[in-house]
Amino acid sequence: MEKLENCPKCNSEYTYEVDHLLHCPECFHEWNPEIDAAKEAEREAAKQIRDANGNILSDGDTVSVIQDLKLKANMTIKRGTIVKNIRLIENPSDGIHNIDCKIDGFGDMLLKSSVVKKV
Repeated sequence: MEKLENCPKCNSEYTYEVDHLLHCPECFHEWNPEIDAAKEAEREAAKQIRDANGNILSDGDTVSVIQDLKLKANMTIKRGTIVKNIRLIENPSDGIHNIDCKIDGFGDMLLKSSVVKKV
């Protein structure tokens, strides 16, 4: 007899299968493991940070700025500026900027992934 997975809600090992659903007799939770696996894959895909062209970014990548970025102190990061060794931020505190980097002449910066492209 094949071992069924434990309940994701209460971790009970006494699960049983009816049709395509698994049931837990302890907490009465019902789930479909195939649908749960598909949802988990969607969540993982959503976590990936992509550049303006849709390429997946990773820590240490080199990117290029695709538009002029005006800063508060009457300074501008010009289009085409190369940024080396980026660090990705999984859960940005401001909810917008998901790249942490250092730009020559400007110092430490936070950028949006939508304003860069992978080189």
